[in-house]
Amino acid sequence: MDANTWKLIMTGATIALGGAVPALAIGLITAKAVEAMGRNPEAASDVRTSMILGMAFAEAIAIYSLVIALIIKFV
Repeated sequence: MDANTWKLIMTGATIALGGAVPALAIGLITAKAVEAMGRNPEAASDVRTSMILGMAFAEAIAIYSLVIALIIKFV
């Protein structure tokens, strides 16, 4: 295989892993936050704040993988 084929394969793998893993993390974060809110409704606002912060960090990883995939493809 030539270099362009490897670039396309690696770009696809980067996007696939960079999208799947943060999506799984966001799902787990949300599930645990909803479970915590169900067990302790008084702390719902604190749990919600932590959940949103954790989701933002997980989403940042997906954005970083997109940037890396673009660098792989065009450099």
